[in-house]
Amino acid sequence: MLALVESQLILKSLTLAPTDEIYVLDATTLNLLYASDEAQKRIGNDELMIQPEQLEAILGVSSKTLVTYVNQQRDKKALFELSVNQPLPEAGVHKNQLRVMLIQSGQTEYILVTKSEISPNEKVVMALSESESRFQAIVSNIPGLVFQMQMTADHEVSFRYVSDGCEALLGLTANDLQVDAQQLFSIMNTRDRQDLRAKLISSAQSLEKLDWEGRVWIDGWQDTKWINLRATISQLGDGVVQWDGIMLNITQSKLEKLEIEQSRRELEQLTAHMNQVKEQERISIAREIHDDLGGNLTAIKMGLASIAQQIAAQQSVSLEQTANLEAIVNRTFEAVHRISGNLRPSILDLGIVDAVEWQVNQFKKQVGLKCVFSTNQAEIMLSTEQSMALFRICQESLSNIAKYAKASQVNVSLEASGYEVTLRVIDNGIGINDVDKLKTNSFGLRGMQERVSALNGSLSIGVVDQASSGTKVEVTLPI
Repeated sequence: MLALVESQLILKSLTLAPTDEIYVLDATTLNLLYASDEAQKRIGNDELMIQPEQLEAILGVSSKTLVTYVNQQRDKKALFELSVNQPLPEAGVHKNQLRVMLIQSGQTEYILVTKSEISPNEKVVMALSESESRFQAIVSNIPGLVFQMQMTADHEVSFRYVSDGCEALLGLTANDLQVDAQQLFSIMNTRDRQDLRAKLISSAQSLEKLDWEGRVWIDGWQDTKWINLRATISQLGDGVVQWDGIMLNITQSKLEKLEIEQSRRELEQLTAHMNQVKEQERISIAREIHDDLGGNLTAIKMGLASIAQQIAAQQSVSLEQTANLEAIVNRTFEAVHRISGNLRPSILDLGIVDAVEWQVNQFKKQVGLKCVFSTNQAEIMLSTEQSMALFRICQESLSNIAKYAKASQVNVSLEASGYEVTLRVIDNGIGINDVDKLKTNSFGLRGMQERVSALNGSLSIGVVDQASSGTKVEVTLPI
């Protein structure tokens, strides 16, 4: 049995250094069957009286771990290696290399183990290899590209290293950029290209970190991307500087930022418009109070003073005088109702369904268009803010139809289902264009959107369908 083991051992030992420790174990019991001269020196005796639990002190790996590795490799019939740290009291920690192979002879299996200490040079190579593997693993998982870029004193730019993420980000291979760095500048927006060159020169002069963002055009995808370039700088001598950094795709965040800035500008414009409208409303209300209510009250006072004089002079008061006073009082009541109705429609006290139906009927009378109202609920319970928002949006939609739609029929529906209420205003007019919705003076549409957003709802404004003209305004609010 040992003769067979030794013959196979000799074949395998041809590739081993003479200082390697060689052990042969019974794969079932883990009893030590053979040990080379170097191994016996390590053991300290030639009787091979070693228990399985003592293997960890000798090999640097526990018997359980050794069996696990052997079982994993059982079907491969191949040599495999383990690196283990073995603490030695007199010399600190030694880095050892174990080579393990499973050998089968008849029904019996043996474990061949060779153990050698890794030399300092080998340790350096392994450390470099591990560092390289770790670097590649990190780089491959970065959502962008890692680069090393140099610039000479004449401002000539070249790439010394570009990671494989280059093609996914820029549509260029890493080799393309390393061969010709100008390809990066060629796909940039003109203004951004000039800005990057200025940033590179400034960074090279001040040795400050590089931080730049700009647009690139990917011709193969017919798409514009925003990229961010960040890098640290170091001097290499002879006026050459080197940046080590990363490029990232920031298109999504940049577009969101631009959208937020656009929304902020539109909100500022809407706020200014609303303040202007508010001031105009105040002036209008003040004028109505002064002209209508003030004029009526003055007329009532003068009429009462005339009646009082007639009574004091024991003169009769004519019915015509009292009728005139009564007419003035009635006009005063109408003015009060009109002014208060403009401030807050009292019809809303009857509920949103009745309020919208009343508004539709008023529109039909005033404009003369065929206007149909429908609902699936006799009463829909909403908050004051929700009712006011739907009422004003319906009012604004009908007003826009009267001004621009050139429609002959309007359908208004108010429906509640589940946890939502939906208002739809549909006309058969000329329809609305997307350009009209983007006009800077379309404050009515913006006001509708702001009302809906404040209540966590949704608003859509567009054509009814592709087959017919007309505009549909649809508002959905949670209830």
